[in-house]
Amino acid sequence: MSTSTMSLELLIDSKHNKVVFAEAGKDFVDFLLNLLALPLGTVIQLLTKPAMTGCIANLYESLEKLDESYMQPNQNKDSLLKPTVAAEVTDSNFLLPDTNRKPDNQKLYYCPQHPGYVSNTQNSVCSQCWSPGYGTCYLSQEVKFAVTNDSTSINAPPSDQGGYVKGLVTYTVTDDLSVSPMSMVSVVGLLNKFNIRDFGVLKEKFVEFGIDEGLELLKASLSSKNALTAVFLHKDKHGAPASN
Repeated sequence: MSTSTMSLELLIDSKHNKVVFAEAGKDFVDFLLNLLALPLGTVIQLLTKPAMTGCIANLYESLEKLDESYMQPNQNKDSLLKPTVAAEVTDSNFLLPDTNRKPDNQKLYYCPQHPGYVSNTQNSVCSQCWSPGYGTCYLSQEVKFAVTNDSTSINAPPSDQGGYVKGLVTYTVTDDLSVSPMSMVSVVGLLNKFNIRDFGVLKEKFVEFGIDEGLELLKASLSSKNALTAVFLHKDKHGAPASN
């Protein structure tokens, strides 16, 4: 497991062995929102093909086996099988988004003949240059990003830089991964929604969330409406059913 972890506080309905919500900070919410940015090819890579439900993994495997000669000259298989974002999400940045990451960390490449067209895949074929019977140009030149002096980012608190949501805020993440800023009104609303009248059934549980749990949560988010319960209550750390 990655040494990068975060702590989550879960509020559990012990009567039904179900997570009501998690009290989470910026890092966990940024992780959840990162899931929306993952290309499907990356999801298959992260979860491994045998773990995928449905037949999308078969499509992925068939493209792996397809000879490059069947691809259009301006296309390549790796752009689908190994999207650029995959390199960023298979390390600890996938779990804990780098709040100090700058936009110029992303590399873009352009064709010397058509600098207005860019790609994040180096040496991909320039669609503006390619035509049958003529030479092929490649997007090989790296775009140089200008350094800007953004007063709003300079004055922003460090905890609020990077990622998707602001820091210094506590968020409520429900079992079905709905996210909202935490407030007394929102908590009471959730208790009413789940018809919880006996507060004695509510238990607090602190859990550690690392890359292993992150991958489990990604998988659960694609197949369950009770993702937090599936990850933290239905299985213990060895993969066996959790005890009540």
